[in-house]
Amino acid sequence: MNPIHVLAFTIIHKMRISKQIARQLSELHFGGNWTGVCFREVLSGLDWVNATKSFPQCNSIARILFHANYFVGVQIRVLKEGILEGKDALSFNMPEIRSEVEWISLQDRCWKEVEVLSELIAELPDEQLLLPFVNEKYGNYYRNLSGLIEHFHYHLGQMVILKKQLKEEPLDL
Repeated sequence: MNPIHVLAFTIIHKMRISKQIARQLSELHFGGNWTGVCFREVLSGLDWVNATKSFPQCNSIARILFHANYFVGVQIRVLKEGILEGKDALSFNMPEIRSEVEWISLQDRCWKEVEVLSELIAELPDEQLLLPFVNEKYGNYYRNLSGLIEHFHYHLGQMVILKKQLKEEPLDL
């Protein structure tokens, strides 16, 4: 094994699990993850008109982003205050986006909240990952944090497909 691999192996195995989860969340949004696809890259260059375009039986890219990020706010509140408040039905209540400024604002809010959540996750002691996520019926912290990442991957895949569809059917502006 070459020295770089040994160093990488050592660093990874000494890194706490909570820091690895935080890194996964961050890389999923900003780049460097295993899949090589991230939210910032997929949304780059997408204007507000195309981001808000709906397809038959599909949500718009903007609405998917709003929905997925809704749960970031829910988890931030749990990690900061120990309060779990959120409803799936509310996760699609996106205010109408009517301009490029509003579209950029939504993205910026998402990036900032992901950064906050990543920092909070990285601070968690690994022992807390096995504790109930506020209430035992919701499973443990690990299940909820890794579930959030799985949820984001699912929706990122949808966004990639919808963005490809937009290229096949460009909008007349």
